[in-house]
Amino acid sequence: MKRETYTISRLVIATALFALIQTGCQKETADDLPGIAEDNTAAGEKGSANSYTADVAITWYNLELKLIKETAGHTPPIAARDLGYTGIALYESLAGGIKNSHTLAGQLNGLSSLPTRIAGEKYVPPVCANAAMANVMRGLYANASVINLARIDSLENANNLNNQSGFDAATLQRSRDFGHSIGDAIFNWSITDGGHQAYLNNFPASYIPPAGSGYWVPTYPAYSAAMLPYWGSNRTFVPANGPGPIDPPAPPAYSTSPGSPFYLAAMEVYNMSNNLTQAQMDIASYWADGGGTITPPGHNIAIVAQTIQENNFKLGQAAILFAKAGIAENDAGIVCWRSKYNVSLQRPITYIRDNFNASWNSYIGTPPFPAYTSGHSSFSGACARILESRFGKNYAFTDNSKVPYGFAPRSFTSFNAFAEEAAVSRLYGGIHYTFDNVNGYNCGILIANNVLALNW
Repeated sequence: MKRETYTISRLVIATALFALIQTGCQKETADDLPGIAEDNTAAGEKGSANSYTADVAITWYNLELKLIKETAGHTPPIAARDLGYTGIALYESLAGGIKNSHTLAGQLNGLSSLPTRIAGEKYVPPVCANAAMANVMRGLYANASVINLARIDSLENANNLNNQSGFDAATLQRSRDFGHSIGDAIFNWSITDGGHQAYLNNFPASYIPPAGSGYWVPTYPAYSAAMLPYWGSNRTFVPANGPGPIDPPAPPAYSTSPGSPFYLAAMEVYNMSNNLTQAQMDIASYWADGGGTITPPGHNIAIVAQTIQENNFKLGQAAILFAKAGIAENDAGIVCWRSKYNVSLQRPITYIRDNFNASWNSYIGTPPFPAYTSGHSSFSGACARILESRFGKNYAFTDNSKVPYGFAPRSFTSFNAFAEEAAVSRLYGGIHYTFDNVNGYNCGILIANNVLALNW
C-alpha cells in the first residue's frame, strides 16, 4: 500500500486540515449508494412503525447514554459496540412494520437468522421496540449499578403503560414477547464477536507492546497499560469493513531527522500547543469526551437523537437512522483499533519529550493506546456520513448535547463541519498528529458508506 503524501505548515486550521490530499482512504462524495435515500414513510395503519412517534426510542437512548457514562469499563470502542447492538435490536424489532424494509439477518457477519412475527397476527410497534431495547440493554450493561439496572426495568414498565391504550391483552403480550425475543437474539449474537464483557478487562496483562524506535509506549503521567489491544480482531458488523481495503494507508515513516515528514508532523503538534487560542482550547475541551463521560460515540449518537427529535421522525424512521449510526460507530471503532495496534505508533507526547522539550505536556490527557489512527476522527467521520446521507450536505444545526454537562452549545453549517471540528480537536489537544486525524476521518466515511450500501 502506498504511503500517504503529507504536507504541513506551522499551524493548521480545521478548514485546511481536511484539504490534504490522501493516496488511501479517500472521501466518497457520491450520494447514489444503495440504501442511502430511502425514507420508509408511514404505511398509514396502526401496524406501521411510522404511525408512532420516536419517543420510545429516544427514552432508551437517553438511558443508554447515562449507562455508558456511569457503568465501569464502557470505554469508547465498547460504547460504540453497545450502541451498535442496541440500534440493530431496535431496527429488527420494527422491520416487519416498516414499509419496504429488509432484515439485516444474512447481511451482517454471523447474523444468520432472527425470530420472526407470526403471520397474520397484529403487533404494536412501540411495544415491540420497548421490549427489544430492554432485553438487549440488560445483557450489554450487565455490570451496571443496581440502581441503573432498576432504571431499565422502570423504563420498560413506563413505556408499556404509555403504549397499551386501544389494544387487547393478547396483542400486547405477543408484541412484548416478540420484542424480548429479538433483544435476546441480538444479545446472544453479540456474545460471539470477540468483545463480550470486555468492560471487565480493558487492560489485559497478556499484551506486550512491540519494542523499538517509534513504537507506542505508556505515556505520562499515568503510564497506563494499553487499552483494548485486541479490539481490532473483533468481528465487524459489515463484511466489507473487515481487514483489507478499508484499512488506512501507512503513516509517514518514523524519523527524528529535522525536515522529515514525521518530524514536521510532531513539530506541528508542539508549535500548536505553544500557540493555542482560546477558541482552540474550547474546541479541544468540548470534544474531549474522556473517562466518565458519554464518550465520543455516545456524543455522536446524542447528535443523532437530537436531529431525530428536531425533525419529528416517526419510530420507524428513527430506528433506521439509529441502526445505521450505531453499526457505523461500532465498525469505526474496530477498524481504528485494528490500525492502532497493527502500527503501534508512539504518541506526540513521547516524541516531543524525547526530541523537543522533556517537560512538555499535552493540553488534554493522552489516552492509553497508540496514535494511528484517531478514534475521534473515525467515529465522527462515520457518524457525519450517515447523517449527511439522510439530511444532505448543507444541514445546519446546533449541538446541544453537552449543555447538561456545563458546555455552551456549538453551531455548525453541516455534519461534516462538526466531524472536522471533532477531528482537529485532537490536534489542538496535543494528542494526535494531523495524519492520524485525516486518515481516521476519511476511513470513517468509507466505513459508513459500507453501512449505507446494505439492503435496508
